[in-house]
Amino acid sequence: MSRTRSVATSTGSGPGVHRRTVLAAAGAVSLSAGVGYALRPTDSEAATAAGTGDDVPVAHSRQAAAGPLAPYTKGTTLASVATPLSGGAYRRLGDGPGWPRVVREELAVPTSGRANRRTTLAAFVQFTDLHLMDVQHPLRWEFLRAADVHSWRPQELLTVPGAISLVERVNALRGAPVTGSPLHFVMTTGDNTDNNARSELEWFMKVMSGGRITPNTGDPRHYEGVQNSGLKLYWQPDSTLRDRDKTLGFPHLRGFLAAATRELRSPGLNLPWYSTVGNHDTLPLGAYGSHGDRYLAEAAVGGKKLMDVPAADARKLLDSINHATDPKGTGYRDFLKAHARSMRSVTPDERRAPYTPADYLKAHLDPAHQGLGPVGHGYSAANLDAATQYYAFRVSADVIGISLDTTDAGGHYNGSVGTAQLNWLARTLKDNKDAHVVVFSHHTSKTMNNTRPDPARPGEQRHTGAEVLSLLSAHANVLAWVNGHVHKNVVTPHQGSSGGHSFWEISTASHIDFPHLARVIELVDNKDGTISVFTTLIESAAPHRTDFSDLSQTGLAALYRELACNAPGADTSLGGTAGDRNTELVLKKS
Repeated sequence: MSRTRSVATSTGSGPGVHRRTVLAAAGAVSLSAGVGYALRPTDSEAATAAGTGDDVPVAHSRQAAAGPLAPYTKGTTLASVATPLSGGAYRRLGDGPGWPRVVREELAVPTSGRANRRTTLAAFVQFTDLHLMDVQHPLRWEFLRAADVHSWRPQELLTVPGAISLVERVNALRGAPVTGSPLHFVMTTGDNTDNNARSELEWFMKVMSGGRITPNTGDPRHYEGVQNSGLKLYWQPDSTLRDRDKTLGFPHLRGFLAAATRELRSPGLNLPWYSTVGNHDTLPLGAYGSHGDRYLAEAAVGGKKLMDVPAADARKLLDSINHATDPKGTGYRDFLKAHARSMRSVTPDERRAPYTPADYLKAHLDPAHQGLGPVGHGYSAANLDAATQYYAFRVSADVIGISLDTTDAGGHYNGSVGTAQLNWLARTLKDNKDAHVVVFSHHTSKTMNNTRPDPARPGEQRHTGAEVLSLLSAHANVLAWVNGHVHKNVVTPHQGSSGGHSFWEISTASHIDFPHLARVIELVDNKDGTISVFTTLIESAAPHRTDFSDLSQTGLAALYRELACNAPGADTSLGGTAGDRNTELVLKKS
């Protein structure tokens, strides 16, 4: 495949700088509407956006710092990781040792001297599973904690300050840790919101592009939810009640609820950003394919909330969710009706209404949320016209990004893709055979096993992750498939069989469950017949140590991480093994 110059030395757009190098450093020109036309300029970009002339308007991303830079570790998990420093049931966090970089050789043997030869193809940041959460939403399943303690987590009220702190971390990075390249963009790989509520969508857009956010719905004067319910099932931070979590060492924090629901400010990313959709962004509660059920839609904005049910009833509902026996939510509707007398009164709020895929697209296309661009954050008006949420875009002069929609609108939290999207993916890969490709999705290859028909396309076949893997391995230009969903760091080599080509699947842990991570990903040409994909995990900018008397925006972000570390029932393996964290993933150059 033909290759143009590296973007590693790009420092600006002044005289003497190659125009394509500037385009690569910007990483902000979206080139495809994702409706079956591979890399067709969107109606929000100039017709020359594919890069054919010297008059292409370029949205500039942040440039690398002047002078020697790489490699560096500051602000990354290479330098330090939040680590429990105390024993006991409730563990206080502090500065722990960093995670080393591990070279993965399953797909190619690395050669000596490559660090002195390599040139950068692209560098970007992945956010995933932010789960920005309206915790006072009437449809929430907190009461499932009676059957599974992890069904409600004590940190859930702090998703917004936690996400803002992650934005602050990215804004403070001087460049890509291994190469020193400018960071081109941030990609979110889905579950940006949690309950598919309009309130959460607004918060997400402002976190990413900047603005003031009040993470509170219902009564603006005070919180109305499970954490001031007086129920021992939940941590009651403002109360002296000896609840279940306080018996495990959770603190009494007077003023916590007021602090956690007050106005916050996000600076917005100082990079362009793109968006990929997840099941929680499309389906009510991330599981029910039933925007047409008026009872659930009305309950979402209504004045009643269920907070407590018998453990046996909670178990039955949890089983229906996990085993996907209620994909349309009719069973949940009947469950809520059966427990109507146990509901508590809350303040109704129209902002909690479920949003549709069209609403999601319109929010991204809204000029109020443009930030540093690109317009639509990957999506275009053509996506609205075709009712699609997949697209392709130019990452750099040598690299194309492809964002998939892997949510099954038929219901359940695992995913798949329809035939039209799979065919579009095949055409896009073929049409861009001379560019390296990175594929983005929410679901992993192993969690794309839900093939229910899409209600909007009942006659269309759905396809599994195994089928997507087969397609990707048939194209030599695919370097990596980047995703989330499983809330765990997992890096998987896919060795092409029967003449197929090899690539890496990079699944990144969430920013709702500890250890609260995102990834910097760098693509480099080693100039020896191999490509290296470097992955470096980052935490939010909040300090590792918490101060229970500090309920400022920064203090809440630090507390968010520590509460998550101590959440009862939390999976302690989500950080993955050393080979799933900070890595160099080597593969053969086709």
